[in-house]
Amino acid sequence: MSASGTIHGVGLGPGAADLLSVRADRLVRGTRQIAYFRKKGHTGRARSTVDSLLRTDAVEIAMEYPVTTEIPLDDPAYNACLQAFYADCTERLAEAARGGEDVVVLCEGDPFFYGSFMHLHSRLSGRVPVEVVPGITGMAGAWNATGLPITWGDDVLTVAMATLPEAELARRIHDTDALVVMKIGRNLPKLRRAVAAAGREDAAWLVEYAAMPEQRVTRLVDAENVAPYFSILLIHGQGRRP
Repeated sequence: MSASGTIHGVGLGPGAADLLSVRADRLVRGTRQIAYFRKKGHTGRARSTVDSLLRTDAVEIAMEYPVTTEIPLDDPAYNACLQAFYADCTERLAEAARGGEDVVVLCEGDPFFYGSFMHLHSRLSGRVPVEVVPGITGMAGAWNATGLPITWGDDVLTVAMATLPEAELARRIHDTDALVVMKIGRNLPKLRRAVAAAGREDAAWLVEYAAMPEQRVTRLVDAENVAPYFSILLIHGQGRRP
């Protein structure tokens, strides 16, 4: 491992280049080998975020997802496909690092918060040096976009995925003080029903593309019934305060 370069999982924050940390900015600007995930046929949000920061001699390692929404999450083929994909990405990055150069893996938000880099980190650890640079999460960008604190005093904050079963979503929405729901997309109609079942429709906000040029903040009751991938639902806590 001593002769190997280091693989850096670099959190880019919610999607604006000026929200990178100083460390993230330094690594992105200074490292020649830059890796990132993207959907086939797309540039990828992570790559777009750093477009003006890369070295002129940058070597780009694009890791294209073999599947996104084409196969249901509970289909065994989905896991099998992604396992093979992450294994291949691991070998590509390890080989690049073994050449002695560092490699930066661009990560939307924070690398250890529901990010794809986690699947590489667990496979690379012990094989080559791996380090992580924290980033501002997308949910922090979202609640700041509303101009309201997400929690007060003793509020309990729940982070849930819209991919959960409807009844489970409704239970968690009902039982928490403050709420963040991610991975919305085509699950928005189900999420709407769950929020309504929990009796919290009037308190819910939908934030699309938080901290990005396309940012849009809407009360859920006024939102359309479709949402882009970069969407987060929020319910702000109303807890103890002086």
